[in-house]
Amino acid sequence: MVLLSVLLDFIQEHRAERTAEKLKQSVALHATVIRGGKEQDTDARLIVPGDIVVLRAGQLVPADGRVLSAQDFFIQQAAITGEAYPVEKNSHIVPATDELHDAANAVFMGSSVISGQATVLVCATGSQTEIGHVAQAVTERRAETAFEREIRQFGMLILRITIMLVGFVVVVNLIMQRPHLESFMFALALAVGLTPELLPVIVTVTLSRGALRLSGNHVVVKRLSAIHDLGAIDVFCTDKTGTLTEGSIRLECHLDIHGKSSETVLRYAWLNCFFESGLRTPLEDAVLAHESIDVSGWRKLDEVPFDFERRRLSVLLAYHAQDGERRWLILKGAPSDVLAHCTSVCLDPEHLEVSAVPMDAGLLAQVHSQLNSLEKDGFRTLAVAVKEMPLDRDHARLEDEDELTLMGFLAFLDPPKHSATAAMEKLAQYAVKVKVVTGDSELVTEYICKSLKLRVSGVLMGQELAQMDDATLRNRVESADLFCRVNPMQKNRIILALKANGHVIGYLGDGINDAPALHNADVGISVDTAVDVAREAADLILLQQDLGVIAGGVLEGRRTFGNVRKYIMMGASSNFGNMFSMAGAVLFLPFLPMLPVQILLNNILYDLAGTVIPFDKVDKREMTMPQKWDMSFLLKFMLILGPVSSLFDFLTFYLLLHVMHANEQMFQTGWFVESLATQILVIFIIRTSLNSFQSRPHPSLIVISLAILGIAILLPISSLGAYFGFVRLSWPYYGVIGALVLVYLVVVEVAKKIFYTHFEPSMTSKPAFHVQ
Repeated sequence: MVLLSVLLDFIQEHRAERTAEKLKQSVALHATVIRGGKEQDTDARLIVPGDIVVLRAGQLVPADGRVLSAQDFFIQQAAITGEAYPVEKNSHIVPATDELHDAANAVFMGSSVISGQATVLVCATGSQTEIGHVAQAVTERRAETAFEREIRQFGMLILRITIMLVGFVVVVNLIMQRPHLESFMFALALAVGLTPELLPVIVTVTLSRGALRLSGNHVVVKRLSAIHDLGAIDVFCTDKTGTLTEGSIRLECHLDIHGKSSETVLRYAWLNCFFESGLRTPLEDAVLAHESIDVSGWRKLDEVPFDFERRRLSVLLAYHAQDGERRWLILKGAPSDVLAHCTSVCLDPEHLEVSAVPMDAGLLAQVHSQLNSLEKDGFRTLAVAVKEMPLDRDHARLEDEDELTLMGFLAFLDPPKHSATAAMEKLAQYAVKVKVVTGDSELVTEYICKSLKLRVSGVLMGQELAQMDDATLRNRVESADLFCRVNPMQKNRIILALKANGHVIGYLGDGINDAPALHNADVGISVDTAVDVAREAADLILLQQDLGVIAGGVLEGRRTFGNVRKYIMMGASSNFGNMFSMAGAVLFLPFLPMLPVQILLNNILYDLAGTVIPFDKVDKREMTMPQKWDMSFLLKFMLILGPVSSLFDFLTFYLLLHVMHANEQMFQTGWFVESLATQILVIFIIRTSLNSFQSRPHPSLIVISLAILGIAILLPISSLGAYFGFVRLSWPYYGVIGALVLVYLVVVEVAKKIFYTHFEPSMTSKPAFHVQ
């Protein structure tokens, strides 16, 4: 066990080192720096604060820095902040902030350049960067999980009881001046009998069966004990991008100013994207992927490229129709910037010539209302405008982007997963509360929650969280369902705060910004398409991005917990009762109640019956609520049902000594048979909180239990019995023992019913989350 413990510690630290190494490999290996007034290529590890780095489209950002100059510079920093869309970076001075989303003039190591070019002053490298802080969090020793904490508590409980009983036996035997070696061996055997030595095997086999079942649902289990923790979770935290959503931007609708779908708006936007010559953004890819449009008859003449100051792009196209050629300037861009250059609005895009009217205050208010409505629903919008140009114009100028006619809007969304709603509803049925933890905006996240039918009762923003101490945060995490615009370390604080409140936490994420939270959650879950660091920090990997398997995994975890607890409760009742009886018997018996070898044989045979517990069925009531270890419940179970077993043991002592007048060997043989028979048969009562006849055990449990019972009865009769100090018993002995066992089982069934009427195992009963 010591060797195994050291080996597991080594594996855990080795995994942490591999995680850190993956983190290092996820950033650029080379970068272009300006030294001595010249650009030169250098190893990214040699960059130091104060260097000037040139960044271009397609490169990874090698360090944290401030933008000195930028041209059409877009960064994809979803892995760092969780934002679904590329963000624009510029050299404008912004107020100091701890929020990564608000740092429009800063870039962060590990993000990638989508388009444009910039020069950046390096401010932080290595462990001092934002991603470096993530690396440190992942390589720190993992917080104790619920499974580890609860098994440790149970081990300490058994240890205290064992020390107490063994010490008592040793002292009594010394006082009564019995042979020291024989007394010591008896005490040692008693300690072994009290120890649930098959618990590691039972746990491993049970967890392995769970892992096999999950693998059938395309789930890779990296840490076996995570299956148990999965059954205990009462709070499930998830990132939004790529988990609750598809992780890809989609054009959701194309509308006129009245909010009606318009194919003409789509056609103009599609032509703008198709004829654009620069590097396309994901928004433009989404437009082109939405629908294919025939461009025959259209010819590109010129374009005015996108830049950050204008936040728009226009193309000059010639269209050859039957009645001659016409030329159009088609423009798309940020709504506020496009509206500032529109003097008219098209009321009916299908009939532009006759429906364009001047933009007045009333129409402008209607347009803003439409935009606000889209943004409230979590959409990112672009405005589309046009302007007919003279036939002699073959080039486009910046000045042409005036006196435009507004056509309508494009609305983009990272759509929710179709399977997520059913999965969330299942988690609600299983009393698991869902919380969304994301780096994206609250508007987009609230829209996703609405689409998934999750009612939001509280929102906590990253900016607010940054001002809270840990005590305040522990209070707020209980009432908030959405945590928006949070950075990686804030996600980690949320997980630790929930754990400090006694919750067992599952966390689902796929980005670098999720790695610390994945590392410290009781169950970290990621997907096969996640970044390397997230996959390495996770305990479970979903090979198919179907959240429904998580709900199935919760049930598998609860089945695992139920069967492990059965084994412990069996040992904590009848096994404890028998060992307690042995300890008490040394007070009045002139000989040992059972030989050390007989105690060990009893223990081995009893444990053999326990080996099939992992295959047993679990009552449905135990599958509907989070299952947690409750040491006070186990102790009460032990102190109530254990003495029932001891009571019948002492009754057996009396009958064997004073009614049957058994000698030492007959006493030890008779009690061995009675002890093993009660331990084996009581399994069928203890394995369920229901009436024993209402819960059917697994056939293998019935077969092996009856086989061991047969061994207990036949062993004293066989020639092997002499090797263990047994003698042949007459049939009246078996009759008395059989009657005692029958009465014992009836009494235990009644005691169990009374016990569960007054005591219930600790289970969460609060509603998980509201489903609209």
